[in-house]
Amino acid sequence: MDDDQDALGRRERDILALERRGFPGPGAKERAIREELGLSPVRYYQLLNALLDDTRALAHDPVTVNRLRRVRQARRGER
Repeated sequence: MDDDQDALGRRERDILALERRGFPGPGAKERAIREELGLSPVRYYQLLNALLDDTRALAHDPVTVNRLRRVRQARRGER
């Protein structure tokens, strides 16, 4: 397989990197999403949700992806 096809793009890697960080208070994460990635929070979460189902994201950052999958599953269970 071609490495370029298997690799995540810059934006996808940046989204996962942002998810690894901690944020001090409400609004800080949304501000970082807008300022660092140039995305609206709604679009960011759409992209993040799609990334959680992407095997390339799992290969790139299994700890973060698995943690976020658990959070997503727990939220779905609450509904």
